[in-house]
Amino acid sequence: MRDHKTIDDYGENLLGVWEMFPKMLSLFDKYDVGVTFATVGFLFATNKEELLQFSPASKPRYKDANLSPYNGHFELVQATEKDDKYHFASELISMIRKHPAHEMATHTFSHYYCNSAGQTIEDFGKDIKAAIAIADKDGIQLESLVFPRNMYNEAYISVCEENGISSYRGNEEVWFHKAETKTSRIKAISKKGFRLLNSYLNISGHHCYSLDEMSRERPYNIPASRFLRPYSAKLKLFEGLRKSRILKSMTYAAKNNLMFHLWWHPHNFGTHQDENLALLEEILAHYKNLNSKYGFASITMGDLAKQFDKKNE
Repeated sequence: MRDHKTIDDYGENLLGVWEMFPKMLSLFDKYDVGVTFATVGFLFATNKEELLQFSPASKPRYKDANLSPYNGHFELVQATEKDDKYHFASELISMIRKHPAHEMATHTFSHYYCNSAGQTIEDFGKDIKAAIAIADKDGIQLESLVFPRNMYNEAYISVCEENGISSYRGNEEVWFHKAETKTSRIKAISKKGFRLLNSYLNISGHHCYSLDEMSRERPYNIPASRFLRPYSAKLKLFEGLRKSRILKSMTYAAKNNLMFHLWWHPHNFGTHQDENLALLEEILAHYKNLNSKYGFASITMGDLAKQFDKKNE
């Protein structure tokens, strides 16, 4: 049974990114915030030839072959970015780089699944090196990592450090956000249900974090606080709860000098763009008020890691 999205499932969202992206960047400028964009190495390529050139010779051998983009999926990739907005996004990366407050980070080269059966730590190391190399061709130094599908793997942290990664996004510390290699269908459904409910009601706490505790071990774990779930027409009656859940946690963090880490995928905003961008602006406006009242500051993962490095000298 396949448990991942395909182009057929998510094509509209992916193409919608190209229209939505400039609007989102404009909002970040308006409210003076810095954002970490964790991007798979594939998207740095401008054409198929370049993608193949930077792909690692040793590729993960997942037991579930559907997880690997190398297994048949390359046949779907077109020759150039002009022809294929699904698989290449160097133009969007260039757009981000015009805004120096933001950070380009890695989401691994191939959307690598660190906890999936069949792959190895050696494969992971080669994937990370490929991600670093394809970014370096454009003069981009990758210093932060977001594990795909939140599959955080403690054993792989040393590989990150060896390759210059100073920070990574860990998971919320609650059972329904724990990445697992195997789980029962009932538990998987339960976890999904609790994650949905937690987006609207505070059932797991604010998940705001002490800067002192985060700074103690490098690479620094800068864990997630909340996933900004995209707008759902089916759940539109509960939009007020979705917004309140985030704003209250931001306020809690600001009042207690803690970190609040909000994250989402740009393609989550690819459809229902007006509704998603409207909520994002309300969140950013609330941030601006907290910044003025409490000194609550926006910072990228990479810049926060640099602050920790300086503190620890």
